[in-house]
This record gives sequence, C-alpha cells and structure tokens, in this order.
Amino acid sequence: MDQPKIERVLRLMRLMSGNAYLTVDELAERLDTSYRSIYRYIDSFKEVGFAVEKIHGNIYRIVSMPAQFKDLENLVYFSEEEARIVAGLIENLDQTNALKANLYNKLSAVYDITSIREYVGPKSNASNIQALSGAIAEHRKVVLKNYSSAHSGSIKDRTVEPFDFTNNHMDVWAYDIAHNEPRLFKIPRIEWVDVLFEPWEHEAEHIKTRMDAFRMVLKDPVHVRLEMTLLAKDLLCEEYPLAEADVHKEGDKWVFDSQVGSLKGVGRFVLGLADNIKIVDSPELSEYISSFAKENFK
Repeated sequence: MDQPKIERVLRLMRLMSGNAYLTVDELAERLDTSYRSIYRYIDSFKEVGFAVEKIHGNIYRIVSMPAQFKDLENLVYFSEEEARIVAGLIENLDQTNALKANLYNKLSAVYDITSIREYVGPKSNASNIQALSGAIAEHRKVVLKNYSSAHSGSIKDRTVEPFDFTNNHMDVWAYDIAHNEPRLFKIPRIEWVDVLFEPWEHEAEHIKTRMDAFRMVLKDPVHVRLEMTLLAKDLLCEEYPLAEADVHKEGDKWVFDSQVGSLKGVGRFVLGLADNIKIVDSPELSEYISSFAKENFK
C-alpha cells in the first residue's frame, strides 16, 4: 500500500472511532475519495477483525479493535485535543531542529492540519502545559498570571499548587492557596505560568473531585435527562467528549442521562440548541432555563 493510502486508512480509522458520527459520504468528502472506496475500507476492517457497527443509515463506527492490533491502537489514536497538544510541543522545538518538519508532517498526515495549525499559533497552550508539567514533577508552586475566571468575572493572578491534568489537558487540578481548597483551572484562561521556587505545602489536600460531562465539579449533583436530535448529540459529543459515555439511543432520539455539578454548563448547551433538545424529568434544569430566559430575553 502506498503512502497516501496508508495515511487515508489511518485517518479513516480515527474518524470512525472519534466523537463525531459521520456518514459514508461525509467520510469520503473528508478524505477526498469516493464513497465506494470508503465501503471497501470498511469491508477490509471487518475482514481483519475490527468490530464495525452500523449505527443507522450509512453511519458506521469502529467499536473495538482485534487483540493483535492493540499496540497499534495505543500508537496511532490521539483525540483531536491530544494531537493538537503534541503538535504544540513539536512547534516549540528550535526552528533549526532537523526532526521538527518530519515529526510535524507525520502528525498532520493523520490529523486535520488546519485545526492543528490554529491550535499551535501565537495563543497556543503548549508552553503553559509544559510549565505546569514541570512544576508538578518538581512539586513546586506556580502563579497563574492574569487568570480569567468566568465564575467571579475577574482577571487576576492565582497562586496555586498544580498536581494533575484532566485527561484532555484542557484543565489542571491545583490547590488554590487563597481559598484553601483544590480547584479545577482552565488552561486556555491562563495568560502565562510563572513557576516559583517555593515547594508544595498542602500535598495532603491535593484531592481531585469528580467532574461532570461539561467539566463542572460534581459537588452537589443534579440529575439531568435530555432527548436530542442527531445534530444535538453530535455537537454534544464533539464539544464535550466526556458526555459520550452517558449518551444512548432510544428509538429515533438520542438521550443524555447523567448527573451534573452545575446547571450553567448544561444550561448553555440546551439554550444554544433549544429546538433540537427536549428536557425530560429534570425539573431543576427546566426551572433554570425558564428563569434564565425571563431575565435575559425580555
């Protein structure tokens, strides 16, 4: 198999196991090939032992890999967010590094080069992730410079003890010294990270709490059940990958059934797709949406 075909197969594997549920025609358009070729690739996947499931219509998904391909799965599969972070780290290599172009070309052959380039531009989070990673490894405090807090509506420095990342590296767990508690901080809201020479002082209190699908801390959980169209389901899983585990199909509708830590996250999602979502058996969310609408849509 020649190089372009290998790259196409790898991209198809990623697309068929990612968060977006794409039709055969959409896969063909993404990969610049014919729908007949997509069906041939799907047949080949089945022949070598991949579990390929027809969801509905002409949407097919790779739901599991054969045992002999497990090492390949670990090597090849990044989420789009992970791929962008890796690309950011590559971008930070010196321009004269001979490996830089080769590494970047290999990554962009499988992942969308446009979205990766947007991610690793001047506002890249990669340098902040690197600084936080070093501080975690060395057990040092940091200052999150000009951190923009949506909760308090303020922009100010936060002195914290970072101790872990969420699995998508979009948030960092850190002990907030001013508030004497562990909190989740969103990395895109940090202007830059100043690593201090001061060691951790509160390691015993570095405790992660559970997060809901909308990346809200689950302190006082509220049950939410939504009926969604395919469009709403796709957008939910693309924007909030953690939600995918709590989504299932019932008839011609997709259902999100889970606990949330705050009605703000799910509320924003519902308001943005109101004509594609029905709130079911969730009185607190219905009241939140009603109150929000009265206050903001007069």
